[in-house]
Amino acid sequence: MTKAVWAVDKGHSSLEFTVKHMMMSKVKGVFTEFDATVEADVNDLTDAKIEFTVDLSSIDTRKEDRDNHLRSADFFDVENYPNMTFVATNIKKTDENEYDVTGDLSIHGVTKPVTFEVTVEGVHKDPWGNEVAGFSGEGKLNRKEFGLVWNAALETGGVLVGEDVKINIELEAHKQA
Repeated sequence: MTKAVWAVDKGHSSLEFTVKHMMMSKVKGVFTEFDATVEADVNDLTDAKIEFTVDLSSIDTRKEDRDNHLRSADFFDVENYPNMTFVATNIKKTDENEYDVTGDLSIHGVTKPVTFEVTVEGVHKDPWGNEVAGFSGEGKLNRKEFGLVWNAALETGGVLVGEDVKINIELEAHKQA
């Protein structure tokens, strides 16, 4: 297979995150608006071009007050930093259909390298003859490294919001003609 452009099918894709709340439970959320550019040979991603742009105002944690707080200057400050971006800079094959995709992640005006473990889940033809590929990815970042430092102390000790954020990505992409 040769290198091709793959368009993300947002209706069959998701960008989710998990963060500790009150040091004992986890809050999950999604970003509903994102776009990706993937130019790759799905049989060998090592020279792929991968770029993501996420509209941070599209955050959804199923609680409007929390979402509005996350959009505020205390966290993402979407008025000044409306997007989160990721541009792959190094892709290393780690196993059959598995890769470490390292790139520059930019949030809140701060850019740092982050690595995602990515799996090519498969490539098939849909009922209309179109080539479709599936990708899964996961990674972790420390939100404070990106200037997202707001927190509140708990009366019993500890803090309200955890520092580590786990990210899960599920992509379905259609090969472009």
